[in-house]
Amino acid sequence: MFWLKKFVSPFLFPLQIALILGVAGLFLSWSRRWRRTGQALLTLSVLVLLLSANKWVSGRLIAPLESRFPAIADFQPGDALPAPLAACQYVVVLGSGHQDTDDRPALTRLCPAARARLTEAVRLLRLLPGARLIVSGPADLDHGGIAHAQVLADAAVSLGVDRARIRMIDDGRDTEQEAARLHEMLGTVPFALITSAWHLPRAEALCNAQGLHALPCPVDYLYCRPLRWRRQDFTWDVESLGRSTAAVHEYVGLLWMRLRRKG
Repeated sequence: MFWLKKFVSPFLFPLQIALILGVAGLFLSWSRRWRRTGQALLTLSVLVLLLSANKWVSGRLIAPLESRFPAIADFQPGDALPAPLAACQYVVVLGSGHQDTDDRPALTRLCPAARARLTEAVRLLRLLPGARLIVSGPADLDHGGIAHAQVLADAAVSLGVDRARIRMIDDGRDTEQEAARLHEMLGTVPFALITSAWHLPRAEALCNAQGLHALPCPVDYLYCRPLRWRRQDFTWDVESLGRSTAAVHEYVGLLWMRLRRKG
């Protein structure tokens, strides 16, 4: 089931859909019999790209995901913390990605999303001196190499976290498996759950399905609603295509999760 999901899901992303429609339309447009069908597919391909790469459309897609949970406010060490945060005994960073190379420090090897998640974890650990850090992520499924959890742990140490405070989950291949491993490790112990804001609704639901006591801590926002709309907020760029792809990925994941009654 895991490998089927990994194989099928990329073909549901906007760019792949547009390319499949475009290539099919191009071939069919060469045939007299199927020319109109080919032209329709080419038109649909362009529309998919125009919509998914548009700033306004991509913002409307991802904003409902990123606004589900509030961010953890700024506090200074020693400040009185909100009860849900003060109760957290662990800070959990869900896996993202890294580069498999030995010529760069661990923090630099992390992808931007992983750095954002880990930075938030270090911030919360300073507010929660008694809490421990759990980092998650396996090795690359295709090429092997060092586990992502190990790179996160090394980067956390470079940021001043005592290695004795760190535990790793290096065999969770997706968020559902990560939630299952957390259940085995923590049971009902409260913890801060850190992941990208757009990914947090699905991650939190999967943790709830496991009976976990997770405090959602969103980071790595991909969209910020402008205070005042301008003409350029309705144009197109590659970042918007990335936002749309992330949003579609999460909506498909939420649908798949609910069809299986996992959250």
